[in-house]
Amino acid sequence: MDNPIERVRISKTAEDQLVQLKRHTKIKQWNILCRWAFCRSLAEPSIPSPVPIKTDSKVEIAWTVFGGEIADILLVSLKQRCYQDQLGLDNDTLKEQFTLHLHRGIGYLAGDGKIKQIEDLVAIRSV
Repeated sequence: MDNPIERVRISKTAEDQLVQLKRHTKIKQWNILCRWAFCRSLAEPSIPSPVPIKTDSKVEIAWTVFGGEIADILLVSLKQRCYQDQLGLDNDTLKEQFTLHLHRGIGYLAGDGKIKQIEDLVAIRSV
């Protein structure tokens, strides 16, 4: 499947939030936590705020690593969400929406005071 997202980059703030989540959940891989965050944001019915995000951290993940076996499913989910939100499906829109959803999801997970261990992450219900 043709994918406009080759590399996943995050902000320094998001990196700090992921470090906190890694400490609580004991999940060591950035890509797994980022997948959880992305899916958490997709579950939120509102459109992410179109704020500029400076992807200035040292964390960079290849899309194939980020998505793993479900990379195509994640891309289709992003496209479906953009369609549902009446946004374009062009490469720039997909990249922007991916970044916004990823960062919003990281913020949601990091801001959830109930996440103290991996079981708390697994227990999250969609909104």
